[in-house]
Amino acid sequence: MRRVVRQSKFRHVFGQAVKNDQCYDDIRVSRVTWDSSFCAVNPRFVAIIIEASGGGAFLVLPLHKTGRIDKSYPTVCGHTGPVLDIDWCPHNDQVIASGSEDCTVMVWQIPENGLTLSLTEPVVILEALINLDDMHSDMIYNVSWNRNGSLICTASKDKKVRVIDPRKQEIVAEKEKAHEGARPMRAIFLADGNVFTTGFSRMSERQLALWNPKNMQEPIALHEMDTSNGVLLPFYDPDTSIIYLCGKGDSSIRYFEITDESPYVHYLNTFSSKEPQRGMGYMPKRGLDVNKCEIARFFKLHERKCEPIIMTVPRKSDLFQDDLYPDTAGPEAALEAEEWFEGKNADPILISLKHGYIPGKNRDLKVVKKNILDSKPTANKKCDLISVPKKTTDTASVQNEAKLDEILKEIKSIKDTICNQDERISKLEQQMAKIAA
Repeated sequence: MRRVVRQSKFRHVFGQAVKNDQCYDDIRVSRVTWDSSFCAVNPRFVAIIIEASGGGAFLVLPLHKTGRIDKSYPTVCGHTGPVLDIDWCPHNDQVIASGSEDCTVMVWQIPENGLTLSLTEPVVILEALINLDDMHSDMIYNVSWNRNGSLICTASKDKKVRVIDPRKQEIVAEKEKAHEGARPMRAIFLADGNVFTTGFSRMSERQLALWNPKNMQEPIALHEMDTSNGVLLPFYDPDTSIIYLCGKGDSSIRYFEITDESPYVHYLNTFSSKEPQRGMGYMPKRGLDVNKCEIARFFKLHERKCEPIIMTVPRKSDLFQDDLYPDTAGPEAALEAEEWFEGKNADPILISLKHGYIPGKNRDLKVVKKNILDSKPTANKKCDLISVPKKTTDTASVQNEAKLDEILKEIKSIKDTICNQDERISKLEQQMAKIAA
């Protein structure tokens, strides 16, 4: 078995940056010192947190919109403080969430062909339905769900890694001083239920470790790497059990294979480039080119640009490589939120990539609001409708929602008409230009 691991098919993964004309240029990447990836990608769009005055903002670009990005390009800019993190919905490629220093998480719906105007109003501002108040004594660095949605793991500034059942609001397992250094840690769940962490030793050496939540006394594996200051951001592929580590400020991507055999975390190789990375986006498996044996694609942020990096496994055959592409998580949700709150768990619904991924129609974004007429919730706000009989308020709410739906449909219809007219004008202008030439 060890001999097989040493001869891993992923040892010779070949990393290559794309040509300059396939990069996204002249982007003012955020200078906030927060240790997040600052970039999120899916098969349709790349989103990048940027510098913004008077609040926070991020760009959303269609993948094909490479080259120089105009300074006047529309942004998503509804936060009052710097945007610290962004992530796409795994079940709808037009929906993205953003977390900000203003202590809000906002959910946005991006038009099918990208932004034509800046977005300032989110679809919804998330409210905390479950509050894990007293479990952490210091700042939380990151949170990760397990495969079936039953548990989360967190890494905190108090040097503890915790495994939590969010519905029961209970700590299932925890490890004090998972990494003894003072610099930030990261913790993510793997597909088999183990937890992978990155952090620093007491001597400020960067470490990675593997833990079994059923017994967190000692790590399954612990490796020391180097003495750089950059926080190691882990990106995990559950299909191949490969973890890619991208250090903030590094100019390399290291990758490791996780197996059931000692030493459990096997170093594979390093992709190196000249420029340091300020952040990194990671494409979901369904966004890769299976015809080119592409097993990962990163979007590396420089000071003023975003550069895709493609990782491929060299193969001579043109046939679909089953061993590189086991069935992967598709866009269909395994559970609705209501089912999860009822106590159900479910593994992701898998799809085959044998004929490539063909995007289907995105499902409608369903937003449940307590009262459509309520303004943004505030901590001390009391209900103004206490004295009104419940039945009356329910009826009014339904009527208001129906009116709102009508108005939204009319707005959409007008927008569609305008778009069609714009396209028509553009075609006529092109025809005129040809005639004039």
